[in-house]
Amino acid sequence: MSLRERSPGGAAAAVEAGEDAAATLAEPDGPERCLSLLPWDRFSAWLHCVCVVGFDLELGQAVEVIYPPHSKLTDKEKTNICYLSFPDSNSGCLGDTQFCFRFRRSTGRKVSLCCFLDQLDRDLPVYLKKDPAYYYGYVYFRQVRDKSLKRGYFQKSLVLISKLPYVHLFRTMLKQIAPEYFEKSEAFLEAVCSDVDRWPPPAPGKILHLPIMGIIMKLRIPTYRDKPGTTPIVQNMHQADAQISMALPTVHEVDLFRCFCPVFFHIQMLWELVLLGEPLVVMAPSPSESSETVLALVSCISPLKYCSDFRPYFTIHDSEFKEYTTRTQAPPSVILGVTNPFFAKTLQHWPHIIRIGDIKLPGVYTSYKPYLNKDEEIVKQLQKGVQQKRPTEAQSVILRRYFLELTESFIIPLERYVASLMPLQKCISPWKSPPQLRQFSQDDFMKTLEKAGPQLTSGLKGDWIGLYRHFLKSPNFDGWFRSRQKEMTQKLEALHLEALCNENLVFWSQKHTEVETVDLVLKLKNKLLQADREQLPVKTETLKKLQTHINDIILALPDDLQDILLKTGTT
Repeated sequence: MSLRERSPGGAAAAVEAGEDAAATLAEPDGPERCLSLLPWDRFSAWLHCVCVVGFDLELGQAVEVIYPPHSKLTDKEKTNICYLSFPDSNSGCLGDTQFCFRFRRSTGRKVSLCCFLDQLDRDLPVYLKKDPAYYYGYVYFRQVRDKSLKRGYFQKSLVLISKLPYVHLFRTMLKQIAPEYFEKSEAFLEAVCSDVDRWPPPAPGKILHLPIMGIIMKLRIPTYRDKPGTTPIVQNMHQADAQISMALPTVHEVDLFRCFCPVFFHIQMLWELVLLGEPLVVMAPSPSESSETVLALVSCISPLKYCSDFRPYFTIHDSEFKEYTTRTQAPPSVILGVTNPFFAKTLQHWPHIIRIGDIKLPGVYTSYKPYLNKDEEIVKQLQKGVQQKRPTEAQSVILRRYFLELTESFIIPLERYVASLMPLQKCISPWKSPPQLRQFSQDDFMKTLEKAGPQLTSGLKGDWIGLYRHFLKSPNFDGWFRSRQKEMTQKLEALHLEALCNENLVFWSQKHTEVETVDLVLKLKNKLLQADREQLPVKTETLKKLQTHINDIILALPDDLQDILLKTGTT
């Protein structure tokens, strides 16, 4: 709709819209808003709740405690948490075990996220953004012999439920608190939650100090501005500090080499399978191995976001079990981590199966023929590291860099082509609607590959064209392209706003009728509202300038119209 077109709702609607826009612009941005948060709001920025799952001889697995007590979980969510918080009985996990799972939130629930938390999410790299449809469960499970119990074993899990995919942070936190919790019980849990409710918001790019039961975890959450593959080092605090500190090198990464070690001859093929969103199942002897491997697979195409579903630990009791194991249709685009031998039969029709750990015949079982020729160099480099007893952390760095370079070589030609779909700035007129992006054409994109394809940054040979054709049909391309489309459309809206601000709008209003001028004011106020609602990439000065234009135009109108537009103090 151009600015000349009439806006429904008239002057009254415009006044209301302008009031909202002015109010939101006056609010402080970012984490400063958290200063006025209510009790448990800080806690909710990091965790949804903490659960204790125990084993009852009559009831089976049951949620014994949910903290804070006001936390809401549906019966379906509680059932999922119960079954996913315990290893399968065949796993034989004696002692302490840590793993994670992911499950669907119940539909129809309110998503209660503060505006400032939305803002924090916008500053994250795309692969760390929250998915409002899912929760993560981070588990510390203990099973020890106890003759005083009928079952002969003490079995209990402490589970952190969160929307955040910060596996390393929550794993570290559980390692600190769970052993003590099993000794001290409820009062200790309450103290832990009170500590979390004093944490600063999870702001990307800042060094955060998170106190937890006498120690301070020091960490930095990445931002989308970080150069991919670089992790700013968080230094340990000086000894003079009153509390013991622990610097976390990452909040979300897993030990890539340890996860891929059993199948590292196939890492390039696995990268292709994940990139293309192929159905994958990881069969492992324990939930810790299955969950780490699934998370490693999902992260191997970073900085691309894996856009399909993935379940680090999946059981036969999962609410999606029937949906994901049916034989009446092709397996869905999903990565499952399983430990129950029952899945070897149930999922034998799946096209790609990874077997790891102590189970029989480890390896990758697939008829898939990779598009790219095998990179022997990375295999040699990793083998040499094994022979030289190179630390697993160093091996992981090599592997992560390899995956990053491979993904970037693949995605750069797509980025370059999609950027060419953006209209030229000279096409943006303040008096017309922002121009549309040009359509994505697969044929036009393929033509660019001859001169500007992945060969510019990668020495790997093979059928790159075939790989792109397959990728363009995948959920990962769809998710990536939608994200790019949204970014570029918002950029066009922002440029349109700047073009408006650079016009002499008061002079324009003097040459037009009062009706057209009021209509312009309505449009400008809607633009302000949209800029705030969609967080358009517009400078604060531009928004202030637009507000000044609105004020000046209104003051140039007759008194009766000024009264209508100024009465509620919207400008």
